[in-house]
Amino acid sequence: MYIADLHIHSKYSRATSPDMDIENLSRWAKLKGINLLGTGDITHPEWLKNLRNLLKPSINGIFEYDGVDFILSGEVSLVYSKYNKTRKIHIVVCFPDFESVLKFNQKISPYGSLKQDGRPTLSLETENFVEILLSACSDAMIIPAHIWTPWFSLFGSNSGFDKIEECFGKYLDKVTALETGLSSDPEMNWRIKEIDNFSLVSNSDSHSPLRIGREANCFKERMDYFELKRVLKEKDNKKFLFTIEFYPEEGKYHYDGHRKCGVSMHPEETIKNGYLCPVCEKPLTIGVLHRVIMLSTRKEGEKPPKFVPFKNLVPLDEIISEAIGVNKESKIVRDEYLKMISYFGNEMEVLMNAPIEEIENKFNFRVAKGIKNVRENLVKKIPGYDGVYGKICVLGEKEEKEETKERKQMSLF
Repeated sequence: MYIADLHIHSKYSRATSPDMDIENLSRWAKLKGINLLGTGDITHPEWLKNLRNLLKPSINGIFEYDGVDFILSGEVSLVYSKYNKTRKIHIVVCFPDFESVLKFNQKISPYGSLKQDGRPTLSLETENFVEILLSACSDAMIIPAHIWTPWFSLFGSNSGFDKIEECFGKYLDKVTALETGLSSDPEMNWRIKEIDNFSLVSNSDSHSPLRIGREANCFKERMDYFELKRVLKEKDNKKFLFTIEFYPEEGKYHYDGHRKCGVSMHPEETIKNGYLCPVCEKPLTIGVLHRVIMLSTRKEGEKPPKFVPFKNLVPLDEIISEAIGVNKESKIVRDEYLKMISYFGNEMEVLMNAPIEEIENKFNFRVAKGIKNVRENLVKKIPGYDGVYGKICVLGEKEEKEETKERKQMSLF
């Protein structure tokens, strides 16, 4: 199996960790079990310089550093007005070679600063942007990012678009795939017949090394750039096996809400309340679930004729944190995380394949129970809203009554 995370950021993007460099990304990709990682921020001059110095050509269109494959990728933010309506969308782009990146950067530089942020804001209509991109590289991949988030997305409540044709127009057939984002999963997207012909990809959009791979794409085998593009474009579910997903409730825009007032609401409540916050009476931020329901053309649970399956996972550090009752950023969680990774090989192996009995015997029975509950979808979900991450509880509030004395004495030390 070949696991890919195509959308991340570097230390040159705003609000990112200073550790987002190639050395740390390569190290954490191995710990996570990620085989192919997007470089992110390919438009930033300093980051591009680093990439050209450090990455070595591997198979056709794929590069390598210290045993980890990389694909040249970046994200752009398009903001413009059309038909008296503001339009805002983020798009992930991928390239097979550095020469194409240099041409692309030169062509877009008149429309926005490439130095201020790893994800540049460009004053370009989507169709014009695609024209420029394809003139620089006809083999570029085009992946609309986190398509349901309220701002800067394809279907978000404040993005200015309701249909994919509104955004891409005559270049609709040039779209490679659609990124579901943290606040939605494929099952939610399957309710929209309009996007049946597109592969649904899932990526971490990570701003720190620890968060890479929190969403990812699992393929049957290693592929070069052009075969990967074909698999995505053709929705080849013989090679594209499944996606790894956050529980969408954990995403920070799943429910409607108002962060300032601590208000989180299911879409039905929002409608009953006239789309206003019950505390301050200002408009609520309309979340992903609401937009999916609004644009649905299928009933919940229905599937398109052809689809790629998915698995919901919870990051291992979150499971350990809940199991032992300390913050996930703490040293005790990090140490136990690294011990488990060292024993089983990588995080994906722990979460998806490691025998529960072995986890229980070698480490902590509550961690084992949490992983088992995630695999069986026996979790409690507290939805995120208006920029506030949700929470997935993998364990009950009380200990199992049938604990053995040996289990009670077990600890992480």
